[in-house]
Amino acid sequence: MKKILVTGGSGFIGRNVAESYLQNKYELVAPKRSELDCSDDESVRHYFAHHSFDVVIHSAAKPGHRNAGDTTSLLLTNNRMMANLLHHRDKWGKLLNMGSGAIYDMRHYEPKMKESYFGTHIPVDEHGYNKYILGRMLPTLDRVYDFRIFGIYGKYEDYAIRFISNAICKAIFDLPITLRQNRKFDYLYINDLMPILEHFIEHDPKEKAFNITPDNSIGLLDIAHIVKDISGKAIAISVAQEGMGMEYSGDNSLLRNEIPALSFTPIEKGVRELYEWYEGSKQSLNQQLFLTDK
Repeated sequence: MKKILVTGGSGFIGRNVAESYLQNKYELVAPKRSELDCSDDESVRHYFAHHSFDVVIHSAAKPGHRNAGDTTSLLLTNNRMMANLLHHRDKWGKLLNMGSGAIYDMRHYEPKMKESYFGTHIPVDEHGYNKYILGRMLPTLDRVYDFRIFGIYGKYEDYAIRFISNAICKAIFDLPITLRQNRKFDYLYINDLMPILEHFIEHDPKEKAFNITPDNSIGLLDIAHIVKDISGKAIAISVAQEGMGMEYSGDNSLLRNEIPALSFTPIEKGVRELYEWYEGSKQSLNQQLFLTDK
């Protein structure tokens, strides 16, 4: 049985990976930060002195989103995490990096961007620039693969700001669903990430960077109506700004060529499953977070 290190095991992606069906196929190890702090040289050195792995799924990151408590030293911290993992590459066989579509520069997004679009522009925001630096380096390394994830949704995401979870929770509490502006996104259901990870654990593709996106994009307003229909409630949907904002989507042809039989959960099914999960977790939700949009 292959041994897999999952960094960021208490975060959105890492926690879902650790709880997924992959735990029945592999020995998944998701250490707490007190056991492994990827940004701390000594912590990483000590950890790898006692452990080795077939694969590292690197999902740990210092966040730079609008709800992050501390965004200082984001570039230094996240690059240091990667440098520390690469420094001990004799302790693992393969690394799968959970990257982002931000690598393409948020000022110049084009619908269904191909991986070859990378490098056309250099992002000026710190989060995107961090992904850009890694995007330049990682594909040059053996046994390292960069996953460029666009929109992704599922349980454990930050429901205070992530649109699908936020819309669901507002509907559960009979609050209006609000949009700054309608935009099209590629939204990957978190469960659909697992067979992709499994494939990359078992195979060594020729390509080194992949857009990890579903086949079809969807507008935020369409998602709002899906949530409303699932709720069965007469809740309001409010859009602050008219027109369509910039689309955030990627071409998944390389991924499709790599995994021809890959299937994606229909957005209606994924949102319904997530709605039911939040309904079952209603008592743990902080209703105050839905009264003001961030």
